[in-house]
Amino acid sequence: MINCLVIDDEPIARTGLLEHIKQIDFLVAAGECKSPIEATTFLMQNKVDLLYLDIQMPKMTGIDFLKNNPQLPPVIFTTAYSEYAIEGYELDILDYLLKPISFNRFYKSALKAKEFIDLKASSRYNVEEDYFFIKCNQQIEKIFINDIIYVEGMANYIIIHTTQQKYIAYLTFKGIEEQLPAHLFIRIHRSYLVAVNAIKSVTPEEVVLPGIVLPVSKNYKDHVMELVEKRLFKR
Repeated sequence: MINCLVIDDEPIARTGLLEHIKQIDFLVAAGECKSPIEATTFLMQNKVDLLYLDIQMPKMTGIDFLKNNPQLPPVIFTTAYSEYAIEGYELDILDYLLKPISFNRFYKSALKAKEFIDLKASSRYNVEEDYFFIKCNQQIEKIFINDIIYVEGMANYIIIHTTQQKYIAYLTFKGIEEQLPAHLFIRIHRSYLVAVNAIKSVTPEEVVLPGIVLPVSKNYKDHVMELVEKRLFKR
């Protein structure tokens, strides 16, 4: 069962989402909150697997709540405003539901959340191993960490590029970044995570990998160059 928390300042919106949750056998309503502040206390005291989070709320928006709390459970935005979709997906949300939310659209989103949560729960990655398993193309694929060149984050899935082939999986970029060894991979862009051992050369603007050149974004430039400086052979 997936424990869901609904966060919305509008009582009618909360009621509608709770009714949808009741209709799906693998979802259970863990609770409802009128604001992110109230939700913060609830999350400290209860087990929650999935957040249905409104965006426009008094005092703190759903986007600010997510930005300020990177360790939140997976999030599905529920909003009447379409203009925040790109920013939402950049924050690794699972889905973006526009109000009024039909049951069919809600159910489709719930299935996506279930697949993501099941995959994360069944991940057998161990930092002591040199490989992990991932669900891809209706089967379980074994991926060796040393074969990974870079990971590319898309809207609601990732592409793992290896020396042999690429694998597409419906995981968040944040999720795969948390599972890979931090000392072996470095984030150079909101959409790219590269294997340090695969880097052929680097500048503040780009990283050269086997067969491809990837951009370094302004937000990650200092981090990338700091890593290079630490490993630079000195006289």
